[in-house]
Amino acid sequence: MVTLLLDATQLEVVLSATEHLLAFRKQNVALERSQIVKVQLTDDAWTWLRGVPDPGTYIPSAAAMGTWKSAGGRDFAVIRRRRPSVVIDLEGNDEFQRVILTTRHGLALVKALRMDAGDELADVTEMTAKPARKPRAGKPRPAQA
Repeated sequence: MVTLLLDATQLEVVLSATEHLLAFRKQNVALERSQIVKVQLTDDAWTWLRGVPDPGTYIPSAAAMGTWKSAGGRDFAVIRRRRPSVVIDLEGNDEFQRVILTTRHGLALVKALRMDAGDELADVTEMTAKPARKPRAGKPRPAQA
């Protein structure tokens, strides 16, 4: 699964070794925050995939990883099965017009992009950590004789 790192100036999509291999990509994908036009959550990333792999890996309904070329430009995708995903539209990026990622942290990414990030790099997954719940106080049970 991709790791998303966000700071004040950029969003970096850190790929695992397997993702690097299947995407035919040596480097991670770095996106300037100023180039991000729109971020959308979707339950079906396959509907957002356009064009053909160039280069990339496509296994129908299982995985799509790499660069996708279409009449609308070039997109980067890391899609796994039918899992929640995020679609990031870009403007002014030399490499991609859209990035489609399967991630369970899409909502945290949307929230993080709306707030001002600090100078240090932050992992988006840390923003989704839920605070520990307090134990519920139950009703007192009557004492049995």
